[in-house]
Amino acid sequence: MPQVVILGAGIIGLYTTFLLIDRGVNPAEIAIVAEFLPGDQSIHYASPYAGAGFCACVNEPYVKYSRYTYENVARLHAALGSKGTGIGTFVSTEYTDSVPSDHLLDQLRQFLDDFDTVDVPSTVQARHGVRYTAWGFNSPLLIKNLLEWAVGKGVQVSRRKVAHVSDAFAPDTEVVFNCTGTGAIGLGGVEDAKAFATRGQAVVVLAPYIGECRSLDGTEKTYVIKRPDSNTDEVILGGIYQRHNFDPNVYGHDTADILTRTTRLYPELLSHNPSGSRVEDLKILRVVAGARPYREGGVRIEKETVAGKTVVHNYGAGGQGYLCGLGMSSEAVDLWQGTEHTTAVQPRQRWAPKPKESGKVS
Repeated sequence: MPQVVILGAGIIGLYTTFLLIDRGVNPAEIAIVAEFLPGDQSIHYASPYAGAGFCACVNEPYVKYSRYTYENVARLHAALGSKGTGIGTFVSTEYTDSVPSDHLLDQLRQFLDDFDTVDVPSTVQARHGVRYTAWGFNSPLLIKNLLEWAVGKGVQVSRRKVAHVSDAFAPDTEVVFNCTGTGAIGLGGVEDAKAFATRGQAVVVLAPYIGECRSLDGTEKTYVIKRPDSNTDEVILGGIYQRHNFDPNVYGHDTADILTRTTRLYPELLSHNPSGSRVEDLKILRVVAGARPYREGGVRIEKETVAGKTVVHNYGAGGQGYLCGLGMSSEAVDLWQGTEHTTAVQPRQRWAPKPKESGKVS
């Protein structure tokens, strides 16, 4: 019987599984229990729809999580086999309409490769800009690879919906990691009134001529994210943020808004498109919607006893699951194992030289 149960198979649950194995837990004693698995499509399963770009200017309390992720993704990449993992690096430029504190900028300089401040172009309504080498994630491919890796190690997987967190316990189970995302809203024994969904919509385009990521955090959040290991040279355009909304439909007015904002932020989407310089000339592969797992007050990473058993909660990442999730999961595993890894500065493993995007727009 499993001694460790991971409730949820989104990126947070899969990051948690990886770290448990990485830190010596026998995979045969781990079980993933989830209503949705990689390959499924549901508004209640956010991870496959994530743009999954890295973001430097997170809220300061989250820097420890993004730093741990940034400095340890190379180990995950190597464990998955290095090629076709759904993990890559790109140059990323971020603009914000507020000026980050000197303290935050000093923290970012300590761990982000090639980090520097940059001027804001006149066409962008922002007050500050930074540029650095970022990790990028192909969200559906990465979660698929993570699950296959875990199963290959001996982790058990059970597809079922759990009504109450205590239902995840078997007689020999020592701990349940609650990584249910928006599921925490209605999960018995949790029913977190602070948790809520924020609907997003993204436009996936064919753009092999785009070689970097770019984002604007202003009145509206706009992003252009290059997707690694994509056979169709995908670039993700977003975003939409609609609180308390589980609507799975996609809307033309949201798509038009996204295309207007992203082409203003990244004019080369049009000017360097060999098919033409109009918005209508962009090759749209698909339009998707997902519900991000937000939580008032931020993430919940804490240990409690439910029905005499240990539950470690690890959810509420919002739109930062890929960015902060490895650090969040490290802290959650630390809570159970009584160790501390998250805030420790780890030597980084360089898995590849800086990317050279020959012929692509930067």
